[in-house]
Amino acid sequence: MTTETWDDINEHVKAEWKADTTPFERVYEIVEQTHEGQSAAELAERALVSEPTARRHCKALVNTGFAETEMDGQTTLYRRNSDRILMSRIRELRENADRTELISGIKRMKSEIRRYEDRYDVVSPEELTQKLDADETEGWDDLTAWKTTRQNLAVAQAALAYDEASHQLTA
Repeated sequence: MTTETWDDINEHVKAEWKADTTPFERVYEIVEQTHEGQSAAELAERALVSEPTARRHCKALVNTGFAETEMDGQTTLYRRNSDRILMSRIRELRENADRTELISGIKRMKSEIRRYEDRYDVVSPEELTQKLDADETEGWDDLTAWKTTRQNLAVAQAALAYDEASHQLTA
């Protein structure tokens, strides 16, 4: 009986991904996950494509507004356009939740944030970071959940405002 190593499994998964997707889809997926700028060479390696192919697809993604660039010396770095991702999340939430659901979710998230503030006697996750010791697992887990809730609250509030503005413009 043979045992597969992690490298074997990773290579198998990469081969399946490459067989099941187009080069453009792979570059798109990698750019979608890219918060910090990466060169076409770095993206090409991750997307299993050649550097010219990665560069060509990245330029197309920049032209559509999905990605943006920055320069690092002579190197062009590509990353997802955070504003576009945010607007997509806002529109998606607005389409999948009605006004009552948005308001209910906002109230629930505000209540959850107040519980974190009361539990740790701080007003923000940043302040909590200063108080936590390295071995406080529950505190660090709460910190992550608090930040996520705060981000989700901002998106829900923006979706509600977007909904309100849309109704005002059509009235």
